[in-house]
Amino acid sequence: MINIFPVRAFKDNYIWIIHNQQVALIIDPGNAAPVLNWIDQQKLQPLAILCTHHHSDHTGGIAALVQEFSIPVYGPANETIPNITHPLTEDDTLNFPALALTLDVLDIPGHTAGHIAYYGHQSLFCGDTLFSCGCGRIFEGSPQQMFASLQKLARLPDETRVYCAHEYTLSNIQFARILDPDNTNLLQWEHEAQQKLAQQLPTLPTNLALEKTVNPFLRCDQPAIIQSASQYVGHQLDDPVSIFAAIRSWKNNF
Repeated sequence: MINIFPVRAFKDNYIWIIHNQQVALIIDPGNAAPVLNWIDQQKLQPLAILCTHHHSDHTGGIAALVQEFSIPVYGPANETIPNITHPLTEDDTLNFPALALTLDVLDIPGHTAGHIAYYGHQSLFCGDTLFSCGCGRIFEGSPQQMFASLQKLARLPDETRVYCAHEYTLSNIQFARILDPDNTNLLQWEHEAQQKLAQQLPTLPTNLALEKTVNPFLRCDQPAIIQSASQYVGHQLDDPVSIFAAIRSWKNNF
């Protein structure tokens, strides 16, 4: 049996640790110190580090962790990340027998040019591409790329648990409610998220079944989102990529 634990870092980052009682995988360690503390407390042996993209709040702790444990580092082949030992692209598969875990690699560019995700065990580790009720900013890709990446993730099974890398849920819900004010699923999710945060619990993981009902960036074909996006730009939009681009631009300034 494996467990997935969120180690908090910086203001709102989650460094996900996949582990059993002996070994652990470390995902997107922007800061080594909280990882080292938690690994030591749990008396775990790290197996590897997995990176989704090159931003420093996801990679800044790698050097210290490698120095401490001499473990392999997996990450996107199309980005420059120091200490990467295993560059990865779409259709690569990682096997970790000590965890009885297999992870498939997905290319999901948009937030960055070479962003990847890891999928397995009904779990998706998607970095800064998909958030609950939101998606990442487009820094290096195009709206078309980001839209296609989100659609790729949305085609995974509904029961897929989504382990994104930031606690952005409530602020994303506030924006989503402006776009989709009559969405009762969204109101219910806001209530549940508020309760979790009040108890100092993460709102994550979410799951794809929920996200398809509440996340405006996965609902660009829905009348409420089309209407809101069209009002924002001042003319009628009728294709999903243009609708996506409009609401992503809107969110940038929200």
